[in-house]
Amino acid sequence: MKFFVPAARDDVKAEQVYNAIAQSVKAPITEKRIWKLQWRDNETDMEYEVGKPLPPSYQTGKELVLAIFECENLYKICTLSRGGVKGEPILVGKNSQSSATYFSDNVNN
Repeated sequence: MKFFVPAARDDVKAEQVYNAIAQSVKAPITEKRIWKLQWRDNETDMEYEVGKPLPPSYQTGKELVLAIFECENLYKICTLSRGGVKGEPILVGKNSQSSATYFSDNVNN
């Protein structure tokens, strides 16, 4: 999957939006970009993917995941109301039960 940010018109705008969100949520900007994140939470398999909505349990309607950032000990999942434009991102701890899939056009993939 080629890197994108939902609703960004082109690659330049996608980079601008991605960088702005990263700065807003204090996440590192790297060439390796996460496309999908899978982990286990209380015996439930979870999967979040850029461009797809959050599960209904987050009560954000059909808000799409805009970006997923890999930080030192956790991941930050951002939608419009959860880190994208306002609010705090969803935090997921990094552990043996979490697995990130990266966009295919990452330089260090």
